[in-house]
Amino acid sequence: MLSPLRWALVAWLALTTPAALAEVPTVAAASDLQFALTEAAERFQDETGRELRLNFGSSGNFMRQIRQGAPFELYLSADEAYVRALHEAGLTEDEGVVYAVGRLAWLQPAGRDGLPHDDDPLAGVREAIDAHRAGQGRPRIALANPEHAPYGVAARQALEHAGLWEDSGSLRILGENVSQAARFALADEARGGLVAWSLALAPALAERSEHVLIPEAWHAPLVQRMALIEGAGETARAFYAWLQQPAAREILAAYGFRLPDGGTPR
Repeated sequence: MLSPLRWALVAWLALTTPAALAEVPTVAAASDLQFALTEAAERFQDETGRELRLNFGSSGNFMRQIRQGAPFELYLSADEAYVRALHEAGLTEDEGVVYAVGRLAWLQPAGRDGLPHDDDPLAGVREAIDAHRAGQGRPRIALANPEHAPYGVAARQALEHAGLWEDSGSLRILGENVSQAARFALADEARGGLVAWSLALAPALAERSEHVLIPEAWHAPLVQRMALIEGAGETARAFYAWLQQPAAREILAAYGFRLPDGGTPR
C-alpha cells in the first residue's frame, strides 16, 4: 500500500505529464496583441474556467516555428498572408478568419521635442536625421524588423512613402517584434518609433508616451487573421470561437483595432 507521500508523488507526476500539460493550449499571437489578447484571455478564463498559455512574438517567426512543428494550437497573425501560407502547407484546419485590421502609429516619450502634427506624422524622423547631420548626436528611430514582423513592413513602407527610408538608415534600431520596438521607441536615446497603435493605447505605455497615427494610405493594410492549427484541442477551439464574439470584439476595438465588419475603434 502506498504511503501518503508516495500518493502525493504519483499525483504530481500525473499532473505534469505531457498529456496533462497539453490540456493548457499554447497560443501564438502577434506582439501587437500583447495587451488586448491578455485582457481577452483573462475574460475568457473568468467566463469558462479554461486556461491558456499566451506566447507573443513576430508573426513571421511564429510561422516558421509552426512549420517546424512547434506545439501551438491557435495562431493569431498580424499579416493574413502567413496564415494562408500555413493553410496551403496543410498545417491549419482552414484559412481561418480575419479578426481585426491594425493601425500604425508614431510613438515617442511624453514631452520629448514636441509631438508631430497629424498632417506630418513623421516630422520626428526628419528632425532626427537633421540633428544627426548637424553633429547633435544620434537619435534613434525604432521599428520592428521588416524581415519577419508585419508592423516592420508597414513602418518601412511609411518611411519610403515619406522619402525617409534611405536617410534614416544609420538611425534605425530594429526590434525583434513590434512590442520590443515600442520599448526601444521610449528609450532615452530614441526620438521615437513606428509601432502598433494597439500598444500606444495600452495604459502601461500611454501613461509615459504620446503618439500620432500614420495615415493608412502610407502602407499596405494590416489585415490580421487567425486560424486553428491542425490537431487543436477543445480549449483552443473554444477560445477561437470566443474571439469572434461581441465581448472579445469590444476589447479589440478598445485597443484601436478595426473590426472585420467595418466597425470602428474608439
